[in-house]
Amino acid sequence: ITVVGCGGDRDKSKRPVMGHIASELSNKAIFTSDNPRSEPAGVIIEEMEAGVEPQNTKKILSIENRRQAIKTACQLANSNDIILVAGKGHETYQETNGKREDFDDYKIVRETLATLNK
Repeated sequence: ITVVGCGGDRDKSKRPVMGHIASELSNKAIFTSDNPRSEPAGVIIEEMEAGVEPQNTKKILSIENRRQAIKTACQLANSNDIILVAGKGHETYQETNGKREDFDDYKIVRETLATLNK
């Protein structure tokens, strides 16, 4: 299960390519926001969706809210699944419209799995 987004105000030509690769190589791909900066996250996600081949459309979900996308990936995962939350790496913020808000992918995964495993 891959959670992936593309940064705003960056190379738009990579978005459909990233959508294609994620949908092709994942059992489930969740497209989400990743520092949308000054662009609407929904538009970025639509550009990612444009790269998905028809046979892979059932493998993708689009969830604009990154926190919810990560939680959904954790909820969908079975015990032998691997969840890849791609893109932000060491960053602990989400940048939207010139503002950086605290946001830590790892922390969200850890908290969600702890809740699900109770």
